[in-house]
Amino acid sequence: MKKFTFLLIIMLFFLAVCNIFGQETPYPFEVKKTGKGNQSLLFIPGFASSGEVWNETTAKFEKNFTCYTLTMAGFAGTKPQADASFKDWEKAIAAYIKNNKINKPVIIGHSMGGGLALAIAADYPELTGKIIIVDALPCLAALADPDFISKENNDCSATISQLTAMNDEQFRKMQTQTIPRLLADPSMQETVINWSMRSDRKTFAKMYCDFSNTDLREKIKNIQCPSLILLESYFANLKPTIENQYKNLKNADMQYATKGLHFIMYDDKDWYLTSLLTSYLRNNGF
Repeated sequence: MKKFTFLLIIMLFFLAVCNIFGQETPYPFEVKKTGKGNQSLLFIPGFASSGEVWNETTAKFEKNFTCYTLTMAGFAGTKPQADASFKDWEKAIAAYIKNNKINKPVIIGHSMGGGLALAIAADYPELTGKIIIVDALPCLAALADPDFISKENNDCSATISQLTAMNDEQFRKMQTQTIPRLLADPSMQETVINWSMRSDRKTFAKMYCDFSNTDLREKIKNIQCPSLILLESYFANLKPTIENQYKNLKNADMQYATKGLHFIMYDDKDWYLTSLLTSYLRNNGF
């Protein structure tokens, strides 16, 4: 009997160990890995966007680079996770880079994804080779209020209640009015609206609220890697304001698109791809 009990304990212990170590880390994003190359590119899409927003970009680079394209949990049909937050997403992306031994990737982020790229490069400088920021600011709220101060304990319950109370028709109407202010190319507007419609509404509301409270203006002084900042054409009219937000970022090359709106990869595609190919990647040894 004692021998049987001992064997049972050993077996249960073995199964527990197998279960613990056999589980994959539940990252708050899905990853599409394409291409092959010694240098890795890690793409982070913007708010409520699919990783498909990078399709034309990765098509240009996957012959020579290993590309990791994320779609964040709860966005564009990806399964949501509880209690999403900007900080937790930042930590998870850093953990993914470490756990998968991705050596100093070039992190490319659009909009909120650009904010995540800035935060990762600031908090984990040893992980990041270079960053490319596509139309993102260190503090979006400070564009309207330069004296903005983020709240330490930001309450997002009102935003969540407001957006989750909308039915699909109301939400689509809101997005149909919003997206043309961010995307000039009419052929892609419905695609981006549909990404929003397929996003988990609670995640949408929480991350909108959380990112609106994010201020990286001071933190970016810790970034050590070279940075390419690609900004929409309208921001050229606000250069002093925009560049004041980035004043603490060393080794930055700031460029302004020639036309279009926030989705530069669609609205000024040729300029955008040329900037990546000639102004950054090729001129930095790739």
